[in-house]
Order: sequence, then structure tokens, then C-alpha cells
Amino acid sequence: MTRRSLTAADYGVLADFRYALRRFQAFSEAQAAALGLTPQQHQALLAIKAAPAEAATVGYLADRLVLKPHSASGLVDRLASLGLIERRTGSLDRRRALLRLTDKAEVVLSDLSLIHGEEIRRLRPLLIDLLGKLGE
Repeated sequence: MTRRSLTAADYGVLADFRYALRRFQAFSEAQAAALGLTPQQHQALLAIKAAPAEAATVGYLADRLVLKPHSASGLVDRLASLGLIERRTGSLDRRRALLRLTDKAEVVLSDLSLIHGEEIRRLRPLLIDLLGKLGE
């Protein structure tokens, strides 16, 4: 297999892409903090909300957040103590503990998601341009 050489422009596009991602990450972290959440807590709420039916378990959350199961379990405990999630018994498998957002979490996540959607729409042209350049 032949290895392609990267040009100065290639490095520039990669640097710009990583910079855009980091700026979005910093934006996201600041928005979560303004509502009293850590970035990981925000990610957890979003993963739980977006999970397919009967899938939001500690194991699922660990996978989605790339955490070890015991770390995800601690995160779930903290979210539960904040009144943001509840554990429920699964209807299909009563041995499984399913995670569900509380009404409080639904409001917080909705606010964060609306703000994030606006920022993503603002960044969309830049990201599309950078992704196009990466494909060249």
C-alpha cells in the first residue's frame, strides 16, 4: 500500500477542523456549567434521552460515554441524587434497571439542546467546508 504524503494545506485543514470541534466543545461545556451540570452529566442525559426503548441501562450509558461500568454507575448515582434521573424496572426484563429522565432533567436537557442546535446550525457551513477539504 502506498502512503500518501500530507501537504501543508492538509495539516491546516486538520488543525482548523480540530479547532472548530474544540470551540464547540468549549461552548458546550460552558452552557452545561451555566445550568449546573458537568459536561459528562450533560452527555449522560442526552444519551439516556436518545436511547431506544428499554435500552437506557448503566451498561448502555457506559458504552455511549466510553466509560467503565463502575464509572457509569457512579455517574448515574450522582444524577439520581441531583433529581435528574430515576431507575425503573424494565417492562420486558424485570431484572434490568432502566434509566429515565425526570421532569427536571427534561427541562434542562431541552434548554441545552435548543442552544446546541443553534450553535451547530451556525457552525454547519464551516464544518461542511472543512469536511469537504478533508475529502480532497
